[in-house]
Formats: sequence, C-alpha cells, structure tokens
Amino acid sequence: IWREYGALDYREWVADDVKVGKWTSFPRSVKLKSGETVVFSYITYKTRAHRDRVNAKVMKDPRLAKMMNPKAMPFDGKRMIFGGFKSLIGF
Repeated sequence: IWREYGALDYREWVADDVKVGKWTSFPRSVKLKSGETVVFSYITYKTRAHRDRVNAKVMKDPRLAKMMNPKAMPFDGKRMIFGGFKSLIGF
C-alpha cells in the first residue's frame, strides 16, 4: 500500500541471527518472549515531507482499517518501535 501511494521502497525482514546483547539488542528492545521473533521493516521516502504525504494517504486507505484494530494485529503494537531517520551515507 505504501508503494502504491509513492513510497520509494518497502522492506520487511525476519531475524535469523539476532542474539540477546549484554546491554542492548533487538530482543531486549522489544522484550522478546519465548517463541517470538523480531521483525524489522523500513520504508524509504524522498524527503520527510514526502513521507508525511504518503503516510496521510496510507492511513486513509480502507484496506488498512481491518489491520488497525489492536485486537486483530498479529503482534503486540505496544512493543513496536518506530521513527524517522536521515540518510548518513547514500548511494
């Protein structure tokens, strides 16, 4: 859906080599429980303003309505981490 509204890229990754760190790690950051795995995803946009425009359209899309119900989500949304990042090194 994000790509349909103009996002440059959308990727989802499932952890297969993510160990619990002594101080911090993906498992620690989400309080990973037995039988769970970490899923990491990212969306690429042209700019922050572009991100805001795309996300505004995505959030109004009726296909997401079912998924936005917290009881219908296949994960605990309270443990989800999200934010925006600026490119440090670009290709």
